[in-house]
Formats: sequence, C-alpha cells, structure tokens
Amino acid sequence: MIHEILPVGPLRCNCSVIGDETTHEAMVIDPGDEIEDVLTLIRKHNLQVKQIVITHAHIDHIAGAHRLKQLTGAPILYNQNDLPLVKMMDVQAGWLGIATPVVSNPDDTLDDGKLITVTGLTGSILHTPGHTEGSVCLYLPDQTLLLAGDTLFAGSVGRTDLPGGDTQTLIRSIQEKLLSLPDSTKVVPGHGPNTTIGNERESNPFLT
Repeated sequence: MIHEILPVGPLRCNCSVIGDETTHEAMVIDPGDEIEDVLTLIRKHNLQVKQIVITHAHIDHIAGAHRLKQLTGAPILYNQNDLPLVKMMDVQAGWLGIATPVVSNPDDTLDDGKLITVTGLTGSILHTPGHTEGSVCLYLPDQTLLLAGDTLFAGSVGRTDLPGGDTQTLIRSIQEKLLSLPDSTKVVPGHGPNTTIGNERESNPFLT
C-alpha cells in the first residue's frame, strides 16, 4: 500500500493519500488545502484518484475537496449530518480569517458500515459523532489502519465546543467504535502525530 500523509492548511490538517501499489487506484482523505502539493504526491506515485473522503465538514478538512474533484473527477463523500456545517462555511472561514471556499454537497453520504473501495483497497466507515454530528473514521482492516479525523488524537480527543459537538457523544463513539479495534491498529489523526489504539487505550487521559 502507498500511504503519504501531508499536513495542509493553517491548522496543518493531516491529508492522507492512500493507493494500491499494483492498480494505482487511490483515495484522498481530508484534502483541506494545498491541493497542488496533494497533486504532486498523486503524480509521484502515478495514482488515479477514485474517492475523496471527508471525515467531517470543518473547513480545514474539506476546503480543498471541490478543487480536487474538479481536477480528478473523483466523487466527494462525507456524512450528510454535517450539511449544516457546510451551510455555515462563511462563518467557519471567519474563524480562520480566510476567504470562504467553494464546498460541494456530497456525491454520496458516509453512513456507518459503508464500504469505501478502490481496486486493491477496502475500508469501512465508522460513524463517530461527537466532534461533529457527521464525524466518521475510515478503517482499513487489512492494513490495520484507522484514519480518525478529529475524533481521536495521540493523547487527546476532538474538541466539542464547536457547533455539533458533544462530549458525552464523542467519548461514547470512541469507546464503542474505536477501542474495539485491535491494539496494533495504527491511528492517523486529523492533526498531529500518529498513534495506536493500544497506546490510547492505556494512556489517553480522556479515556482512562
């Protein structure tokens, strides 16, 4: 598997480019900004983007998705429960003091259990509300890899003081959906360093 992680935008969102080494089909997760740099990685590995997966509709994770779709033709997928956040994209832009990006409605929604596939790679959607109502994680069991968005971080969890956030819901999502995964599962959070489910189960102060 090809996996490149590129921190993008003013909040350094971890954008992942995941591809199959044989078929060169790929998915891009959370292209929040710096799409030219994302395209450089795609060209580096001669990849064909088939899916654009958004873990949640905060501006730092979704702002570049429309542009990436224009350039690749790949559909944009995110959970429809985050549509209210899309409708307030101008407010979100104001939080960061940046121009309001063009943000498309999803081509398909990401419901719990939905399979996301490109030839050679398959992941399943885990709906993990709490950071936002539509927050999801993408789990690739064959690679024991979790793209966690802003649900779970190394030593922390997603903030819940923004619209759609709820602390009890977030902790329940992590306990029921994420801590049931194997301890060896590599976790790529929406920001910051990677971790594992085992590490967070043992030492995350928000979960112990």
